[in-house]
Amino acid sequence: MKKIIFATSNEGKMREIRQILADLPMEVLSMKEAGMDVDIVEDGKTFEENARIKAETIRDHIRAAGEGSALSAFREAIVLADDSGLEIDWLNKEPGVYSARYMGEDTSYDIKNAHLIRRLDGVPDEKRTARFVCVIAAALPEGGTKTCRGTIEGRIGYSPAGENGFGYDPIFYVPEFGCTTAQLPPERKNQVSHRGKALQAMKEQIRSLL
Repeated sequence: MKKIIFATSNEGKMREIRQILADLPMEVLSMKEAGMDVDIVEDGKTFEENARIKAETIRDHIRAAGEGSALSAFREAIVLADDSGLEIDWLNKEPGVYSARYMGEDTSYDIKNAHLIRRLDGVPDEKRTARFVCVIAAALPEGGTKTCRGTIEGRIGYSPAGENGFGYDPIFYVPEFGCTTAQLPPERKNQVSHRGKALQAMKEQIRSLL
């Protein structure tokens, strides 16, 4: 069976990814499951640049592995990576590409979310506009990299709500649905979220390669 390696060890993200890619005839593995622990320097200025850096770094790591090594089994794998984040218009699109590293990588999202809500104290609904952005990059084994982008528009709520998401989901309110993305049922979220849209687009590109 052909394989996809997704350049993440985030369990919440992998759960969503597997649900969305479940109908592809391919095994989907995280970096950890593929036996890789690679230090990736995300020094891009855009979501596209960072997604490409992650996917291409893992593909090159696999290519550099010697014959007979455990990684040689992944030489024909497609490497996917995403770079995603939250853009808050009132805060000049912070945290943006630094969303995962905002306030420090080891800082809990409970603390990050509370901090962002405090920074928007007194800001009215119409000026709390925000969006989630996700770019998926696919580094192909024969060379070349494809990217797809997805977004979802909303605004920052006044308090966290919901248990279904992760990261900034509990404070991202979508007026169209009357709830946060953390309150959406997983199947519905995968249809409308930034990651869901980007992965669905990438899935169609992958199908064309099979």
